[in-house]
Amino acid sequence: MENMANNLKINNLKLNTEKSTGNDCLRLAFGDWSLGVGGEDFHYIFSYTTAGPDSLYVRGKEWLYRTPKPTFWRALTDNDRGNRFHLRSGMWLSADMFIKNEGYKVCVDGKEIPCPGAPGNNDFSQEEYAERVSIIYTYETITVPAARVEVTYEVATDGGITVTAHYMGEKGLPELPVFGMRFIMPTAAEGYRYEGLSGETYPDRKAGGEKGVYEVEGLPVTPYMVPQECGMHVDTKWLEIDRKSELDNRNKEWRTTALRFEQTDAPFAFSCLPYTAEELENATHHEELPPVRRTVLCVCGAVRGVGGIDSWGADVEEEYRIDGEGEIEFSFRIVPV
Repeated sequence: MENMANNLKINNLKLNTEKSTGNDCLRLAFGDWSLGVGGEDFHYIFSYTTAGPDSLYVRGKEWLYRTPKPTFWRALTDNDRGNRFHLRSGMWLSADMFIKNEGYKVCVDGKEIPCPGAPGNNDFSQEEYAERVSIIYTYETITVPAARVEVTYEVATDGGITVTAHYMGEKGLPELPVFGMRFIMPTAAEGYRYEGLSGETYPDRKAGGEKGVYEVEGLPVTPYMVPQECGMHVDTKWLEIDRKSELDNRNKEWRTTALRFEQTDAPFAFSCLPYTAEELENATHHEELPPVRRTVLCVCGAVRGVGGIDSWGADVEEEYRIDGEGEIEFSFRIVPV
């Protein structure tokens, strides 16, 4: 029992069991099928079975409705249909909807923990603390051939989460529409702010965008005659999403709370809409879209251009395509605000 005073030894790995003062440590809770990571104003639950975070709870607000997953599909544009992109790369739609969980790893302060789930979690005291925790998930796509994707969530003591997504291409796979991470939030956002380019932009449609900080009210969907891909913003430095949190009866106003997504090494692209790509894809008229209930945020490291240079149906130029056989890696940080 002496070792329990300051450190818990698990399979030759020592975990800190002495809580530091202030906000310079994370408290860990090893469940049968999940890992809890908490601090003063936040608590996150990372599931081993759903292969991602099941809960991002920040200052009394839950930010997840579904477990985030890698995303490979953006809804078709009229131009995509015109150049028959969907017939060449349609398998990515299935990959976007279904993905295989190939395993996970948990690292505490840079050291991998063997058997963090049941029954190995019974060896932990529930009084473990750390300065840094990483959860690494490995996926396999249902494409033919299959490709592997690795997503790492690294949690720091301030509650910030660095997300790194790595797509490992395979020879024979068609061009990708997009590669990123999709977050579905429980309610529709009041709006969002971001620093980047003005308006809707894509890799081959951004020359007219002006750099600045912009605020968007609600979750607008571009009113094309046929619902399709819209709302992308490339070259973004940071994004803050506002959602209602509680009604202040003193002044009869709703208070809002925000979650921030910011670049690490390089800017990212994002879309923030009330619908998934599959919901947009399934509607041929706007009245066929479901009622607005959720916020669907896609943070992307690679986005295919929209093309249509000579005519609405012309293919995308080579430099704005995404090679399905190559590798893509990008990262961003989630920050409580």
